[in-house]
Amino acid sequence: MATWSIGSVTATRVEELLGVTNQACDAYFPNFEREILERHLGWLAPDHYSPRHDRFVTSVHSWLVRAGNLTILLDTCAGNHKDRPWTHRFHQLDTPYLQRLRAAGAAPEDIDMVLCTHLHADHVGWNTMLRDGRWVPTFPNAKYLFSRADAAYWDKRKNPLMTSDPRHAAYDDSVLPVVEAGQAVLIDDGYDVTGTLCVEAAPGHSPGHILFRLADAGKRAVFCGDVIHHALQVYAPHWNHMADESPPEAALSRRRLLESCAEQDALLFPIHFGAPHVARIEHGAKGFSVRFVPATSEV
Repeated sequence: MATWSIGSVTATRVEELLGVTNQACDAYFPNFEREILERHLGWLAPDHYSPRHDRFVTSVHSWLVRAGNLTILLDTCAGNHKDRPWTHRFHQLDTPYLQRLRAAGAAPEDIDMVLCTHLHADHVGWNTMLRDGRWVPTFPNAKYLFSRADAAYWDKRKNPLMTSDPRHAAYDDSVLPVVEAGQAVLIDDGYDVTGTLCVEAAPGHSPGHILFRLADAGKRAVFCGDVIHHALQVYAPHWNHMADESPPEAALSRRRLLESCAEQDALLFPIHFGAPHVARIEHGAKGFSVRFVPATSEV
């Protein structure tokens, strides 16, 4: 499995899904502009766009981060056996995700922390697993760090708007059991995770979306969750994703992310980019551009 180094810290990609989106391009990005797609076809296919399907290619993966003596899992994909009737791609999956995690060198018992950028279904799914008909935490020795604002938004007990939104099921089966087990820690903007890894608010895709900034030995990286979904958004940061809760805020957070990566020479670790999944962002006279960064080693 592909691993990148950031100073003394490593990040290994653990894949759950990779393939074309369920949605057409102009549904995936409601303000999609085909001329931008056509301008970049030379590098988009086949890892980021499928001409045969006329759809984007996206990944769903986690980042297994080793920082000092800590083993951290960042965003936990969609999970197995979860009812997600509103999104076919994540409904009742049966993938070998845990086997892949073990192949990357970590059993569930080895995980010290689980970090979730936000609480959408494809970022919290492996927080829990089905055991004897109950959802229980998959990582028994881990503390799970959740955005306080996002937890309040998606919990139908605190937010009446969620009672009629089927997406609250992800909170019920993948977050609430962790809270009830006493393994959840609610965090806010500025929270210091490890001394080298800290939290920054990045609202828009969800109200309490956060990202994680890493600085170690003079190197920088950002684990950005769904602030950006696809590499083509680097060239079109005004494109909003169909699931952005607040499109204006999402676009602002995305532009701030790209600007900071370019200014700080920070590696960008998204959750949904196609291969090779990690990038540097450059800022020139015509806007932002992407430069993909291959893995430094293979597990």
